[in-house]
Amino acid sequence: MRKCPYCDFNSHEVREPVPENSYVDALIADLEAALPLIWGRKIYTVFFGGGTPSVFSAASIERILAAVRARVPLSSEAEITLEANPGTFEADKFRAFREAGVNRLSIGIQSFNPAHLKALGRIHDDREARDAIDIARANFDNFNLDLMYGLPAQTPDEALADIESALAFSPPHLSAYHLTLEPNTLFHRYPPSLPDDDATAQMQDAIEARLAAAGYRHYETSAFAIPGRQARHNMNYWTFADYLGIGAGAHSKLSFPDRITRYVRFKQPRQYMESAAAGDAVQECHDVDGGEIGFEFMMNALRLTGGFPLVLFEERAGIPLTTVLRQLDDAEKRGLIERDHQRVTPTQLGRRFLNDLLQIFLPPRATA
Repeated sequence: MRKCPYCDFNSHEVREPVPENSYVDALIADLEAALPLIWGRKIYTVFFGGGTPSVFSAASIERILAAVRARVPLSSEAEITLEANPGTFEADKFRAFREAGVNRLSIGIQSFNPAHLKALGRIHDDREARDAIDIARANFDNFNLDLMYGLPAQTPDEALADIESALAFSPPHLSAYHLTLEPNTLFHRYPPSLPDDDATAQMQDAIEARLAAAGYRHYETSAFAIPGRQARHNMNYWTFADYLGIGAGAHSKLSFPDRITRYVRFKQPRQYMESAAAGDAVQECHDVDGGEIGFEFMMNALRLTGGFPLVLFEERAGIPLTTVLRQLDDAEKRGLIERDHQRVTPTQLGRRFLNDLLQIFLPPRATA
């Protein structure tokens, strides 16, 4: 396996056999150590993500889920998602994932165009992508296809062709991301030639129009779903709810009566496993500063095309709405949001220039 040149996730190239059993031991130990922080909380979603969790055996996934069920109150209707890359798909293996309890797949297709897959450094080709979706459809009634646009040398017609190829499989959920050059990636160090802003805006408009015509609801910046198939796990993030992350480099956000605290696990797998075995896999832990909470809430909730109810701000942020009234006034005057006594909603202009909208809510020291 190798790391894609655009990827800034905490993933690592594999040059030796993965110590799968030892890593699962570490995950379970990590969960055990975190239990005092989440006593009494019911779990509604589980997400296996980061890197390529589908390289794990179904037996390991089943073991992890059994450990979760034995330690926390997991809802009988929980959404349990596994991220998978097409190069890892085998019919028997994914049937076993379903039997282990996984009930949703998120498949990293990115493109059906062989030239674009090569440019992105993907290990699969277009045939493997289509075969993977066929296997997914045979075993799961709920799955997502990840696609990207604004790719090196991509034209608007090619971007729309990827959407058409995806729609042929009738996926319940589609994610369409604009390729960005993230720091600490090969693409950031050696930037490829990308379509200009006008071309990518044309791609975005065409994608949104085509998916709307096909009956998909554009409910988040990059997410489209048929009614009732929105990603429940991601909605948890976007509505600023709590989550516990275990695993190398995992992040957590947990709210308590007097604070919101973020946790980060050790990133290097070996160090993570050793630390988890010792009873503390947390490398960093800090309480979110009051001046940052408003920005963090907006950074998530304003990604939702339907915005958020005002009562959610005080419920999830734990601070009065008055702390962001000046910023809301500014955003409304600039035509980036609409609001009434119940709800704040980003306008089409606000959705298109989301970074400009979010900058309004940055705490003063972050803009210096």
